[in-house]
Amino acid sequence: MMKMMKHHDAARPAEEDLREERPAGDADVIVVGAGPTGFMLAAELRLAGVRPLVLERQPRPRDTPKAGGLGGQILELLRYRGLLERFEAACTGPMPAPRFPFGGVHLDFTQLPDPPMHALPLPQQLLERLLGERAGELGVDLRRGHEVTGVSQDDDAVTVDVRGPDGPYQVSARYLVGCDGARSRIRDWAGIPFPGTTYPEVNRLAQVTLPPTVTVLGNGDLDVPGFGTIRAGFTRTDQGLLGVGSSPGTQSVSLYTIEDENTEYDDDVPMTLTELQDSIHRVLGAHLPLAGSTRLSRFTFKAHQAERYRAGRILLAGDAAHLFPATGVALNAGMLDGVNLAWKLAAELHGTAPAGLLDTYHTERHLAGARTLLHTRAQVALRRGHDAAAEALRDVFTELLTDEQPLRRMGALVAGTDIRYPMPGSHHHPLTGTFAPDLTLHTDQGVTSVADLMHTARPILLDLADRPELRQIARDWRHLLDVHTAKTDDRPADALLIRPDGHVAWAAGLDESTDSAMSPLREALSAWFGTH
Repeated sequence: MMKMMKHHDAARPAEEDLREERPAGDADVIVVGAGPTGFMLAAELRLAGVRPLVLERQPRPRDTPKAGGLGGQILELLRYRGLLERFEAACTGPMPAPRFPFGGVHLDFTQLPDPPMHALPLPQQLLERLLGERAGELGVDLRRGHEVTGVSQDDDAVTVDVRGPDGPYQVSARYLVGCDGARSRIRDWAGIPFPGTTYPEVNRLAQVTLPPTVTVLGNGDLDVPGFGTIRAGFTRTDQGLLGVGSSPGTQSVSLYTIEDENTEYDDDVPMTLTELQDSIHRVLGAHLPLAGSTRLSRFTFKAHQAERYRAGRILLAGDAAHLFPATGVALNAGMLDGVNLAWKLAAELHGTAPAGLLDTYHTERHLAGARTLLHTRAQVALRRGHDAAAEALRDVFTELLTDEQPLRRMGALVAGTDIRYPMPGSHHHPLTGTFAPDLTLHTDQGVTSVADLMHTARPILLDLADRPELRQIARDWRHLLDVHTAKTDDRPADALLIRPDGHVAWAAGLDESTDSAMSPLREALSAWFGTH
């Protein structure tokens, strides 16, 4: 039997003689960390009929500003769960124009009728509250103020030592997922290497109000008394970079500074308005008056990815698995990790998983993480150069983005919508491995959509061409998936097999012969949902 050495926090002794013993099997899955990734994973596990236990060391939700919005593929996934309208209703401001920073330049989708990327202005504290409410509605067991101090695993279970408000205790489960952030102790205890690069820069981001003495000009520039004009967009100096985003007619502006520093900041210590003003002064050489703020955040940039996302019964997700040197992508990647992992863990726990299913979590999400690292590292190269060659690179990149095709390609890359997971078998429809398109569906019961069918997070076989022989094959898996027959305009395939995470596992081509379609469908059903 495999036995993994027990690991403890060196600063917190095991205290076996004091620990309250609790019976094994308190939960099916222990989730360490109640951030967006942990909450998303826990909710998806509940949808799949699994009992997660979420352990969070902080006694209450943190109010330190972090991410200021949510964007990319996760928005479509939330729509497929019927949650997007709820999240949109909670937004703290108007929907921003589809124009996103990219390494010191911008991806400007405002001229496209169907932008490849969208964002919600949803501060992380509010996002976590919404996800926590959702998890609570689904019956997730959340314990705040419960710190994991040690982990061990064997062939059958993972056991964790916990220090809670009433003292230390043990709890066990079949699996544990570390969603405990960049400094993940779960990752360290599991012995998973986390190679990468830390960049010597500090980024400060704020939403502030300007006093009446500062004028916001019609083009978005700022007229500052005693200094002159600060241009909208990015201003580079020998000391760093200043970004200004403003709208004429309002004194509320976004400010962003980057400076090279080697200072280690405590994430729990919030940034102050004075700290921001001092940073602007160092970069610009001038004082910018500020009247107040609605958001202040500070962060450093790192490019790291865990060598593997699984070590036995311990898995990693979110910042514990990857760190990206750019803003606006971490929440998207982490929450999608949770969605990908949940249904596979559930299949393992329910005894329906085919061999190797859980290993596809690493295969697929490590690929997605590597794609995100690719474009965020490219942003570092665009952002950090200050010489004439770097300016030329940014100018050429900006010029390329005036053409629609490369602009759309970059949008899909940043949004994570270009991910195509590798699928078993050799003959694949162009849709296999991609996120399923949200088709409008006409059924005997009325009009619905792919998004509506995915609310329950169950896999579906969607017959779009009245192919009874394909529906017949799926009967052997009818306890695991739902079968729907519908018609749609300009159907992209005769039938689609869609996994719980919204990705297409198999598709039949238009008017594909029965002989050609049946065997690959059986193979796909067996590969993802077991042999029956």
